[in-house]
Amino acid sequence: MAIAHATDQTFANETKDGLVLADFWATWCGPCKMIAPVLEELDTDMGDKVKIVKLDVDENQETASKYGVMSIPTLVVFKDGEIVDKVVGFQPKEALEELLNKHA
Repeated sequence: MAIAHATDQTFANETKDGLVLADFWATWCGPCKMIAPVLEELDTDMGDKVKIVKLDVDENQETASKYGVMSIPTLVVFKDGEIVDKVVGFQPKEALEELLNKHA
């Protein structure tokens, strides 16, 4: 499944069904750039088990504010539209797999 790029207008719809990992990021953020290839690998490895959604916090401040994002990258795990987990900062692939498998 390809990584989706959400906006303030599409975020709720993108995260309402199944297991979703939402990445709150910005273009100027070093750790966000470091985690991007990890998310690509995760997307390939986990396939249909999880949907990955990215939201640029500079362009979509309303959604970032709604979810209390103060530092980036912030990764929020949704299950059927409800927040079930949240981590801040760079995470290795193994840690993210463990996090997602806990809620699968």
